[in-house]
Amino acid sequence: MLEIAVELDPDQVMTLEAFADTIIPGERRWPGDRAVAGAATGGGAVASGALDLLVSVEGGMAGMLDTLAVGLDDQATEYARRTGLTLDPAVPPFVALSFADRTALTSELVAPAHPEQELWVALAMFSVMAWDTGAAEHTVDALAAGHPGLVQIGFTPPDADGLWRFPNFSYGRVLAKSHPDTTPTGDPA
Repeated sequence: MLEIAVELDPDQVMTLEAFADTIIPGERRWPGDRAVAGAATGGGAVASGALDLLVSVEGGMAGMLDTLAVGLDDQATEYARRTGLTLDPAVPPFVALSFADRTALTSELVAPAHPEQELWVALAMFSVMAWDTGAAEHTVDALAAGHPGLVQIGFTPPDADGLWRFPNFSYGRVLAKSHPDTTPTGDPA
């Protein structure tokens, strides 16, 4: 389990979840879920633990999350002004955008020409890491719980003892001999 570094307020949580859901969409967690737009079936980045990873000490982004949430909402407000959209004041501005508008804005934010591109790409990478590696929890536990990303990509479960062994070579043949000083557990001597 990851150590929590920061507590976010509900609006910050919604904004960051909406961004994560834009990167790797999933299905709504309940009827009326506004952060997760429901643009895909199955679990996306939010169900895969993107927020847990973001707020963790290990993630290293926790100290910036409040600023990033404000920045996303500011960007959404500006996007709405430019495109003539009226945002629902009941939710944060980024959350109020439709999935198509979230995607359009996110495409602008991560584009090479955007002056803050590195920040938004870094934030997006946490969604990807949560989904395709299960980084918010131990891999064995994530697989046992049916982690959406690991299940979707067909991540091989461990042997019964929780360890991975690969009796078949990925290319169907041995590519190199083991070093003669390699231990029986595979460690270099």
